[in-house]
Amino acid sequence: MAAHELLLIDAFADGPFTGNPAAVVLLDAPADAAWMQAVAAELKQSETAFCWPHQAERAPGEGPGPEWKLRWFTPRCEVELCGHATLATAHALWSTGRLDRDEAAVFRTRAGLLQAWRVGEEIELDLPATPDEPVTLTQELAMAFRLPPRYLGRYRDSYVIELESESAVRSVTPDPALLLEAGGHGYTVTARASADKPYDFVLRYFAPAVGVPEDPVTGAAFACLGPYWSLRLGRPDLVGRQVSARGGTVRVHSSEARVRLGGRARTVVQGALLG
Repeated sequence: MAAHELLLIDAFADGPFTGNPAAVVLLDAPADAAWMQAVAAELKQSETAFCWPHQAERAPGEGPGPEWKLRWFTPRCEVELCGHATLATAHALWSTGRLDRDEAAVFRTRAGLLQAWRVGEEIELDLPATPDEPVTLTQELAMAFRLPPRYLGRYRDSYVIELESESAVRSVTPDPALLLEAGGHGYTVTARASADKPYDFVLRYFAPAVGVPEDPVTGAAFACLGPYWSLRLGRPDLVGRQVSARGGTVRVHSSEARVRLGGRARTVVQGALLG
């Protein structure tokens, strides 16, 4: 029976049992997609990451060092980009000795080249920025959130919804059935932080279409909100707080077509996946 190293890691975690848990399966070679999907359904995390060594020609300027293939699966389907599971995978490679602590983690993914570095006690993750485009409010979305948005935009196959206040974001309770009817992959609800808070903006993220009713901390959402709030607040360096039940804090730096997300990771469980 084959055995693969398996870790459960809290990403963007402020302390024990905070942030967003991701399962990371470290493989020696590519695996069948149906098997990976079955493992993700079994583990029941918002994302399960599968990583294995990858040899490829480097483009000029991409730098030396090993590369890794990386794929992400929810309990229901494969996704194009997952920030918190990428941060968790980088942490797994360093903590298991597959990468030296001073080496960058370089991933080939469906979203392109992603990289992560250790910066003190934090991990800094480089992702493609995904700016939104304004769209018209649909009846399904209006009914699902029951709050008039200040702004509605779309990025990739998800929506960004700005509400009037941090308290509105914290208290919103969208109807999952109506979100499914609206047809989006995910819904990022955000607002400027209250004046007395040590962060600049807040958010929550709902993705019932991919089997994630509410995600604790969502790196891909920050890839949209970095440029979004940088434009509105007039500076590239921000701190965002995802106000889910577990919660998580993410530093965001926006520059042209990329964003850098900073946060911590903690290994909670380490063992073997059998079969």
